[in-house]
Order: sequence, then structure tokens, then C-alpha cells
Amino acid sequence: MRFTFLGAVGAALLVAMSGAHAQQQFTVFASIVDGTGAPVTSLQPSDLRVRENGADASVVKVEPVDWPTKLQILVDNGIGLGGNNLVHLQNGVRSLIDALPAAVEVTLVATAPQPRFLVRGTADREAITKGLALLAYDSGAGRFVESLNEATQRIERDKGNFFHAIVSVGTNSGDRVVLDRDVKSIMQRLQQRPTTVHVVLFNGGPTSASGGVNQSQVGLAVTELTKGRYENINSGTRIASLLPELGALVAKSHERQSHQFRITAQRPAGASGPVAQVSMGGVGGNTVSSLSFDGRIP
Repeated sequence: MRFTFLGAVGAALLVAMSGAHAQQQFTVFASIVDGTGAPVTSLQPSDLRVRENGADASVVKVEPVDWPTKLQILVDNGIGLGGNNLVHLQNGVRSLIDALPAAVEVTLVATAPQPRFLVRGTADREAITKGLALLAYDSGAGRFVESLNEATQRIERDKGNFFHAIVSVGTNSGDRVVLDRDVKSIMQRLQQRPTTVHVVLFNGGPTSASGGVNQSQVGLAVTELTKGRYENINSGTRIASLLPELGALVAKSHERQSHQFRITAQRPAGASGPVAQVSMGGVGGNTVSSLSFDGRIP
């Protein structure tokens, strides 16, 4: 019987599990592929070997994961974008949505002059199209951080099993005053739920280029934390071409995340303290292609 092992899970996952140091079981998420690279659809505890710090852990339970993906699209439609670039934003969002699998639920929020729903969470493409038609230019400034704060609050309130994603299009207008407690709350919520955040910061609008510091700092922080993509651009036409690329990333994550297993393992005898390093192997020609503590695959 041959086992193919994935490398040890790193320090970032230690942080995710540090609160479970007193528990004698831990849970990981894994994608398993066969010798042809196709996802394995059925798995038994005996098909896996799990190790913690090099010592064998006993696999207690294996559950397939079929959690849906929910995507929130936050777009600055205000003065930082400029009326001339609205068509590029509209086309970009439309192409982003077209790149998504039909099962992905979409929420669309315009952030100027304050965050407001254009589409509340739905996978109904007709309803999404009607909501997108309401996206209009506003002379106010977008609320980049406030919209992220509200988006993560919605994720926090969602008690079901879902994978969440956020695509946020901000500009260098607005957000002159950002409260540290709001940023801290955003980061804490993103650590607690499996979420990937992608950020586009547009600097090519009619407003002064001196702004955007807070948006840039927060955007970099959330994308680094969640392993999302951060893009700083100054061309309106690039909005239209970049957003479908992000839609394709969300679609790829959805596909990979929906072919996973949640594995519960009993810690090795004598194990104590935080779960530090975990490795996993599949039987025969099966290989573990990804391993995480929250199931998120950016």
C-alpha cells in the first residue's frame, strides 16, 4: 500500500488552530485526485493516512464537502470612478458574472454615496441582470472600507456551510477617515470564516491622485490574509478586462472547493498543545492536492 504525502501545513494554519490546543481531535479539508488527476468522489477513513508532527493520527470520519459559494461584488460607482468609466465597470461586472458557474450566489452592492444593494444574494441570473441595470454613476464618494465591513458582517451572520468570496472595486476617492476598530473587525471576521477577497483599486478617475492610501492599505491587508488578488490600475478599459479574470478565479475556486473532504482525526497519543504540522497521504495512486484547516482554496 503506497501513500503519497502532501507537505506539512505551515505556520499560518497553526494560527488558525491555536484555539484548539486542548482538543484531542482536529479537522482538516483535503482535495484528493487519482492517478489521472481527476477528483476522487468517494473516500473511506482507511484510504488516508494523517500525521501530526510526524506521528500517525487516527482518521475518525471522512465527509464529502459540497458547500455552495457565495460571492459579494462591491463596486465604487462614485466620483473616484468618473462618469466616463461607468460603462467599463458595467461591462466588467457583467463579464465577471458570465464567468461564474450557475450555482454561485451573487450579491451586488454599489458603494457611492453609501453602500446599497443592487442585487441581494441570489443565483437567479435574470434577477442579477435586472439589478446590474440599476448600476448608475453617483457624484458622491465610494465607501470602500465601510462596504467591506458590511460584507464581512453578512458573512459572520450567515451560519450555514458556505465558501465566501468578495470582489471589491474601489477608487482613490473617499475613505479619508478609517477607524482602526473597523479594520480590526474586518480582519477578525475574515479569519473566522473561509473567505477569499480580491481587490481592484482604480486610480484613473477625475479626483486627486493624493487619495487612496487607506483603500490601498486595507486592500493589501485583506488580500494578503485571504490569499486573494490585489490589482492597482489606472485604465478604465482595464476594469472591463480584469473583472472577468477575477470571475474565472472565483469559478476555479468554486470547482476545487466543491471536490473536497472534511477529515476528522484523533491526535497521536501524548499529543498536546496547538496542532502544529499536519501531513496527509492517499492510498495507491491517489494524491492529496490541497490541504487546509478551513477548506478555502483561493
